[in-house]
Amino acid sequence: MADEVLRERRGNVEILTINRPEARNAINRATALALDAALDAAEADDDVWVIILTGAGDKAFSAGMDLKAFATGEVPFTPHGFAGITTRQMQKPLVCAANGAALAGGFEIMISCDMVVAAEHALFGIPEAKRGLIAGGGGLIRLPKRVPLAIANEMALTGDPVSASRAYELGLVNQVVPGEQLLEAALALAERVGANAPLAVRTSKRVMREARELTEAESWKVNDAAFGAIGASADALEGAVAFAEKRAPIWSGR
Repeated sequence: MADEVLRERRGNVEILTINRPEARNAINRATALALDAALDAAEADDDVWVIILTGAGDKAFSAGMDLKAFATGEVPFTPHGFAGITTRQMQKPLVCAANGAALAGGFEIMISCDMVVAAEHALFGIPEAKRGLIAGGGGLIRLPKRVPLAIANEMALTGDPVSASRAYELGLVNQVVPGEQLLEAALALAERVGANAPLAVRTSKRVMREARELTEAESWKVNDAAFGAIGASADALEGAVAFAEKRAPIWSGR
């Protein structure tokens, strides 16, 4: 894997680190390709149950697109969108550990994740309107689904960032912790998820994602089909047997 993205394994948790602290972890073409490849590899690895995405250093999670690289003709998009993530439909849970400012495309990477643990000093926002642009990497699509429309309008139309504590109040992030505790807090959250049956976790994520776009009647069809499939899985049987035997389950992911 290229140096632009570092990989580390902690049990069943894969930690991916955007590694351009000198550029506030801005995304150039090489970084987009590296992150795309790292996510592909983590998704394909049966031993990876949860993924953490963070940035190097303590200044920025990501400043978004590397504008200097863009000015030379680089385009940091892959078939999975900006940075190889914004249009990707990940099966496995993705936890963002926001170690600093997540602005513009960096915010769009963050909001592509399922859960967010933020350092106290982190900032979040889509300031593109201040530069004559729009947030084209999914911010205008996902943000109104995560916060009230009036708040999404305020963030997009003023371009002003919000603090980590305000992001927590709005439900944009799950936890806010001191910066030095960020990775351990993200790992603790990932391990809580990873303690559960991986097939059930991935199916729960998929059903919730699909149900957001469907009517209630259509959602029940998706829910019932998923429930039937999970009920027939080896892990469902293992969960029941382990409960009866008063022991921790041993998940197979099948």
